[in-house]
Amino acid sequence: MKITKVLLVSSITNIFLSIIKILFGFIGKCNALVADGIHSLSDLSTDFVAIFGNHLSLKPADKKHPFGHGKTEYLTSMIIGIVIIILGLSLIYNIFNKEIIIPDLIMILVSLFTIISKLLLSNYIYKKGVLYSNNILIASGKESRADVYSSIFVLLSIILMQFSNEVSVLKYADMFSTIIIALFIIKTGFNILKDNIGILLEEQVLDKKYLKEIKNIITSFDEIVEIKDLYVLRYGPYYKLVSNVIMKDLLLTDAHNVIDEIENKLKEKDSRIKYVFIHMEPIDNTNLK
Repeated sequence: MKITKVLLVSSITNIFLSIIKILFGFIGKCNALVADGIHSLSDLSTDFVAIFGNHLSLKPADKKHPFGHGKTEYLTSMIIGIVIIILGLSLIYNIFNKEIIIPDLIMILVSLFTIISKLLLSNYIYKKGVLYSNNILIASGKESRADVYSSIFVLLSIILMQFSNEVSVLKYADMFSTIIIALFIIKTGFNILKDNIGILLEEQVLDKKYLKEIKNIITSFDEIVEIKDLYVLRYGPYYKLVSNVIMKDLLLTDAHNVIDEIENKLKEKDSRIKYVFIHMEPIDNTNLK
């Protein structure tokens, strides 16, 4: 619910900024600002994909998907990455067919307003994504940040084109800035794809402090002699913990009860840990140092 709320805030803000950019772009004869407004609309389309993906990732487990639908989140983020790459390539292709027009000075103020607004929005989304450990929000935040960069280059091109009468080459500032914007966008898309492909292949959590806390919980039980292996894998909005431990000689029912207690403690520690698989080995079957 919290994640959907953040995405809705992003969508509403993007609609507002897109209208501002496109409307004033037409009024001020600024093609770059119109293009930037269309770019913002792409944020809106990916937000809707993100909302849909987040909804699917939270669906409960069923017969065909015993571990739930968590990986839908990463597939959705990959779609966002692909959309960003296509957008960047299309901007490069279309810039060579645009007519060169010197924009009005008022476009500088409009561009500044959209930059500040978008920067605040991107930081908000990204921080919420980190807070909720949600890749959809993080991906959307990165995309919004790419839009901030594009708006900055639009602003610079508007300023430079005001001096095109003195320096004729400056009339191409719009074309140059659009290419730079597109490269930023393509880089962001590739980064999102790279990050989510790794996680889709069940990338493990490598935070040493976090893993140490998990190990401390497991070894806090006297029945646990040693942790041989421990992996915490990202599984959509959840974690899947897999471990191999050495236990003292216990009755099977007692060992089972200990593992249940460990599982409960781990889930109390971090609600993201939804799936726990702990394999037990008896102490007399190991070669302890």
